[in-house]
Amino acid sequence: MAILFLRGEPLGAVGNPANIRAVLFDKDGTMSRSEPQLLALATARISHSLTLSGERGGEHLADLLRRTYGLHPEGGSLDPAGITAVAARDHNLISTAVALTQVGHGWPESLAMAHETFRLADLDLPPGTPGAEMTEGLSDFLAALHTSAVHCAVISNDDCLGIQRFLDQHGFSGQIAAIWSAEHQPRKPDPKAILHLCQGLGVAPANCALVGDANSDLRMAQSAGVAVVLGYRGGWQRPVLLDDDFPLLDHWCELSVEGALKPDEGVSMETQQSNPET
Repeated sequence: MAILFLRGEPLGAVGNPANIRAVLFDKDGTMSRSEPQLLALATARISHSLTLSGERGGEHLADLLRRTYGLHPEGGSLDPAGITAVAARDHNLISTAVALTQVGHGWPESLAMAHETFRLADLDLPPGTPGAEMTEGLSDFLAALHTSAVHCAVISNDDCLGIQRFLDQHGFSGQIAAIWSAEHQPRKPDPKAILHLCQGLGVAPANCALVGDANSDLRMAQSAGVAVVLGYRGGWQRPVLLDDDFPLLDHWCELSVEGALKPDEGVSMETQQSNPET
């Protein structure tokens, strides 16, 4: 068996540490420092929305979009619980369209402008743009999990391509057994997303840990019966406000793993990225 330790203390029930066979990771703000890229994307979307909106835009629309996207009023940081930080692309797009209706555009026009805004913003940040940095110490922790035969998976509201690009950029693809993206159904924070991901891994939630930077992630994992649920606070400039009911960490060096599973208890490390059920 493998046991996770947080600052030297075993994780699980008192006197009965959890037998961990897999760790599920959120990506943005947990595995990656995505804030600079997300800020650039949000800023580009605001700029294009203002241009497309014309005379009905102006500072009122800019302010609506900044608050919608979770941009700090002084710029330079995001709300870690805001829509840009945690929500899927389609939710951000709908929110943009709603903001456009608030300055007088009809719904069909607003939706069309939101789609065009996102298309233009994507052109401003082409695939070759440098990606997000990994959070400090993550590589060492993933290596320790691999050595202890603990399998790793990513559950994120990014799309499959965005997740894979991050993994490839940092050489993590061979250490990740499965991903669950915004293209999969159901998507997080539905607890069934955890159950489907665990089923694909061949591991029960009671033998899993999840690390995330949003209360919605932590509550989702708790509802799904995940044995160890950890809040990570080290991925954003602004303080991440997480429930004190969950163990919290600020750096991967606070976590360690001991023990190893028997060979016949493992699952294949071949990346399981089945076609999303859309």
